[in-house]
Amino acid sequence: MQDDFEGLQDFDDAVSEEAEGLYEHFRVVADKGQELLRVDKFLMYHLPNTSRNRIQQAATAGFIHVNDKPVKSNYRVKPHDVVTMLLDRPRYDSTIVPEDIPLDIVYEDEALMVINKPAGLVVHPGCGNYTGTLVHAVAWHLRDNPQYDPNDPGVGLVHRIDKDTSGLLVVAKTPEAKSNLGIQFFNKTTRRKYQALVWGNVASEKGRIEGNIARNPHDRLQMAVFPPDSEIGKPAVTHYSVLERFGYVTLVECVLETGRTHQIRAHMSHIGHPLFNDARYGGDRTLRGTQSGTYNTYIRHCFEICPRQALHAKTLGFRHPVTGQELDFTSEPAADMAALLNRWRTYIGGLKNA
Repeated sequence: MQDDFEGLQDFDDAVSEEAEGLYEHFRVVADKGQELLRVDKFLMYHLPNTSRNRIQQAATAGFIHVNDKPVKSNYRVKPHDVVTMLLDRPRYDSTIVPEDIPLDIVYEDEALMVINKPAGLVVHPGCGNYTGTLVHAVAWHLRDNPQYDPNDPGVGLVHRIDKDTSGLLVVAKTPEAKSNLGIQFFNKTTRRKYQALVWGNVASEKGRIEGNIARNPHDRLQMAVFPPDSEIGKPAVTHYSVLERFGYVTLVECVLETGRTHQIRAHMSHIGHPLFNDARYGGDRTLRGTQSGTYNTYIRHCFEICPRQALHAKTLGFRHPVTGQELDFTSEPAADMAALLNRWRTYIGGLKNA
């Protein structure tokens, strides 16, 4: 039953204050020797793949019931209590079924694959995206490999990038490879560089952004940055350096010390340089430049050329989990982002020659 709840990554985006229209996703009956225990702690024991904070949010939303009645997170579970988790949508079958989706495979051997993901492709199934993901595509590619089970969490994706971010990902074909690569990512010995086009003329050639990242309490689809010494969120550090300047926008290279959700997008926005056309963080409007109609038309055309945040996972390096060889891979920005950069190069060149 744990996997059912683990798959509900976006349950806190749902809004429900009443039990009407809820569907049961998890049920557990307290045994006769159960000591009095807060229901959030009780569920932490039975649902180890989630956090206490998310359980508390579920209780606040009316999703946790005891003996068919909604309870708050401080309710004390007693012997024979029936504790249920209900959500405002039916359960879904999380089984990964292979789908014939093209893959740009940069490297492949018996242990792993390195894939250049296009923008727009969701990496892993989740709320609203149960099919058509990179995971389904990998399952199709490896459908004749008897050693690869796409429904085994011990193999598959080692890390993730956002749907509308393009670039390099590594997939493990064996449990041994995934464990080894996972340790490398945890120990920060992998090598990853991103390219991002951000609004504004970044003042320093190089910089370091440090700030905890947590979900924005005012917008559940956004991540927010909090002081490093606060108890809110997870520590995050991003290093950036300027690659090209285009006057009103800047192309930067970002190196991550940590890999938090939306880290580059949230950190760059936090220092006043949101990613170009990043709708989630306010980059999808004219933030720098003139107010002329010609310039605004130019920006709209740029948004049309690259209709997503201008972010690309350009390089990926790690130690091969079997041979121990150091491997490094590079991919050029996707066609839409490359066209966007060329358009800015032409624009700034025109200004210089005017």
